[in-house]
Amino acid sequence: MPAYIIVYRESPVRDQGAIEEYSRRNRDSAAAFQQQFGIRPLVVYGASEAVEGENPDGIVVLQFPTVEDARAWYDSPAYQEALAYRKEAADWRVVIVEGLPG
Repeated sequence: MPAYIIVYRESPVRDQGAIEEYSRRNRDSAAAFQQQFGIRPLVVYGASEAVEGENPDGIVVLQFPTVEDARAWYDSPAYQEALAYRKEAADWRVVIVEGLPG
């Protein structure tokens, strides 16, 4: 069953250097992440409109083959190293959600 990681940036970026380093590390690892975890970006900071509640500052939606793949990517040493920079850059909320069978 597919799974999704949904990332909400809840505040404007406060450390541009940190977010640039986070982005660089993810770009450099993108092919390896795709091959190892089956990651498929579906939404990366596209325009959004809140119809209920507050609109987040940014949204990312990543698709994975399974919840286990999503968790393995998030917990991977390469992503955890990059994650430290993301956490410095702004405030975030991140969820893993199981999708419907295809």
